Amino acid sequence: MNDAIHHFIEQYGLLAVFIGCVAEGESAAILGGFFAHQQVFVLWHAVLAAALGAFVGDTFFFILGRSFADHPYVASLRKRPGFRRAFRLLNTHPDIFVLSNRYIYGMRLVGGIAAGLSNIAAPRFVILNAISSAIWAVLFGTIGYVFGLGAEHVIGQALMHHERLLIGLGIGLTVAVLAWLVARHIARKERAREG
Repeated sequence: MNDAIHHFIEQYGLLAVFIGCVAEGESAAILGGFFAHQQVFVLWHAVLAAALGAFVGDTFFFILGRSFADHPYVASLRKRPGFRRAFRLLNTHPDIFVLSNRYIYGMRLVGGIAAGLSNIAAPRFVILNAISSAIWAVLFGTIGYVFGLGAEHVIGQALMHHERLLIGLGIGLTVAVLAWLVARHIARKERAREG
C-alpha cells in the first residue's frame, strides 16, 4: 500500500499542488516544497506548479469580477468581510495591492474580485499577478523544502521510507488548520469593524 501511495503522489502530486494553489494554496505550496525535499519530485517543478496555480486562480477571480459583476455569486462575495477595505486599498495603491494581496490569508478571492471590479487595466493586473505568483511560489515552496530539511534532522532517516508521506500530510493539515483559524479570527475582526 505504501508503494501505491508513493506512486500516486509521484504521478499526481504536482497536479495537486497546482489545484491547491488555485484556491488559497499556502499549504499546497509548502507540501510541494516538502515533497521536493523528499525527492518525490523536483523543487523547481513544485515551485512552477504552485506559481501557475496561484496565477490561474487570481486571474480567474479577476475575470470573474470584471466580466460577471452583477452575478449573484460575485454580489455575495462583495458582501464578505474585508471587501470594502480591499476595494479602497486597490483604488488608492493598485500595484502594491496586487503584489501583496496573496500574502493576506483569506483575501485572495475577495482581492481578485475587487481587482476585477476596479479600474486597473487587465494587462497591468496580469503582469503584477505573474510577478507576485512567482515570488509567492518560491517563498512557500522554499519554506516547505526547509521544513523537510528540518524534519529530516529531527526525525532522522525514517523520512526516507513511507513515513515521509504521512509526515508531509500532517504538516499540510496543520498548516491548513492554522490558516483557517487565523482567517476566522481576521474575519471576525473585520465584521466587528464594518458592523
